[in-house]
Amino acid sequence: MMKRDWLGYAAVAAFAAASVTVSAPFADARERMRDRLRERMAERMGADEGPKAPGSETISYGSNPLQTLDVWRAKDAEGPAPLVVFVHGGGWKRGSKDNATGQFKPEHYPGEGYAFASINYRLVPDATVEQQAADVASAVKALVDRAAALGIDRRRIVLMGHSAGAHLVAVVGADETYLRAAGLSFADIAGVIPIDGAAYDVPAQMKDGPQIMQATYKQAFGTDPARQKALSPTLQAGAPNVPQFLLLHVQRPDGVRQAEALEKALVAGGSKVERGSFPGEGLQGHAEINRRLGDPAYAPTATVDAWLKRVFAR
Repeated sequence: MMKRDWLGYAAVAAFAAASVTVSAPFADARERMRDRLRERMAERMGADEGPKAPGSETISYGSNPLQTLDVWRAKDAEGPAPLVVFVHGGGWKRGSKDNATGQFKPEHYPGEGYAFASINYRLVPDATVEQQAADVASAVKALVDRAAALGIDRRRIVLMGHSAGAHLVAVVGADETYLRAAGLSFADIAGVIPIDGAAYDVPAQMKDGPQIMQATYKQAFGTDPARQKALSPTLQAGAPNVPQFLLLHVQRPDGVRQAEALEKALVAGGSKVERGSFPGEGLQGHAEINRRLGDPAYAPTATVDAWLKRVFAR
C-alpha cells in the first residue's frame, strides 16, 4: 500500500475518533458519517495492496468482464507444478486481482516451485455471494482444464483467500455444491488457506462483529437466516470437507473467535486443521498479513511454506 494511502487512512481515523460537542441531529449525522468512513477504510485495507506484479498470463473463465484470472507459472519446475489460487478481499463488493495479492506472493510462490493464480470475481450488488463462490470454483475449473498447457499438477491445488476472499475459499472448501456445479469435487482441492477472515459464521458475525461492517454484511448476506447459515462455512462443515485447512489470523477479536469456531467445526467434520495466530491488531494487522505474506522476513510466510510442502508432498 502506498504511503499516501496510509496517510489518508490515518486522517480518516483521526476524523472518526474526533470528539466535538454538537446538537443531537448533527451528532447522529456525524456518527453515520463516521461509520461509513470506517467501513470504507476497513474494506479498502482488505482489498487494495499494490500494483499488479508482472509476468502473468490472463485467462477468461466466463462471459462477464470480471470473470478473469492471472496465472504465474512455476519457476524451474521439474514436471507439473502444484498450484496456489488466491482470492482477493474487499467486503464482497470491491477489490481486484490486479492489486490485492500483496507485495510478495506472485514472486515468492513461483520461486518455491508452485504456479500462482489470482482471480477476479463478480461483485456485490451486481452478483450474489453464492455467485462469487461459484466464480471461485469456475476459475479453478478453467485452470484445471488448462493444466497441461500451464504446467500445473491438477491434483495438487490449494485455495488461498484474504478477508472476504477468506470467507469465499472457506465456503468452497466446506460446501461441495460449488465445486460440483463446476464439474469438480473436494478430491480436486488439496487444501484451503483462509487469511484473517471473520465471517465464517455469518449469523454470529452479524450479531457480535464490528459495528462498522454491519452494513456490508447485510448487503452481502441479507436478512434471511437460512441463507446466512448456508453461506457460513462453520455451519456447513459437517463431513466431508476439503481434507486440509490452514487458518491464519492476527489479533482481531472477531477474527480470532471466528477462526477458532471454524477450526472446531472442520475438525469435527474430519478435516485436518492447523491454525496460525500472529501479531497484528485492527485494520493494520488485517492488511499487513496479506500484504507481507510471501516476504521471507515475515513469520507467517514460513508457516505457510512448511504447510504447503506437507500438503503438496506426493
